[in-house]
Amino acid sequence: MRSPFLCEPNPEIERTSRLRRKKQKLEEQRRKARRTSPSMAGGVSDQKRTLRDFVTPGVQGTASTIAHPNVEANNLELNPALISMMQQSQFRGTPLEDPNLHLSILLEVCDTLKLNGVSTYAILLWLFPFSLRDKGITWLHSLSSGCITTWDELTRAFLAKLSPPSKTTSLRNQISKLTQSDDMTLY
Repeated sequence: MRSPFLCEPNPEIERTSRLRRKKQKLEEQRRKARRTSPSMAGGVSDQKRTLRDFVTPGVQGTASTIAHPNVEANNLELNPALISMMQQSQFRGTPLEDPNLHLSILLEVCDTLKLNGVSTYAILLWLFPFSLRDKGITWLHSLSSGCITTWDELTRAFLAKLSPPSKTTSLRNQISKLTQSDDMTLY
């Protein structure tokens, strides 16, 4: 005679359920053990850390947003006087400041500096963070780590973010209103 059930009832359902839960817990623990190797401070695994350890801020994973290029020089050292000079004319990101002027000053300073085996653009990438303050440095640190690899990428991102909208609008209006006066030749 055929049973009315789709499958045969299990007379030891509680035991079977306990065994399944135990098996799932073991599999989950194995997965966690594979994912979390001894890490964090002092090689302590996540299972031995306290709740306080999880909520305490740390510096793991923080890296510079600028990926500095490899340099041929064995002893690249930025002079503290140069860094101090850069910090005296920092870009704050206010609407009254001109980011193009800031970049041109930075280029002038770096053109006076020559290091064997180091390109000017590499020096610019090293010095640029020292030339920022307030909104400028906040913008730089808001970028993902290592996203800027060249001077061209840096200047494009810098100008796109920190150029005042009023200046951009003013320049667009000047271009659109450009007319040739009577005393001007076509060339």
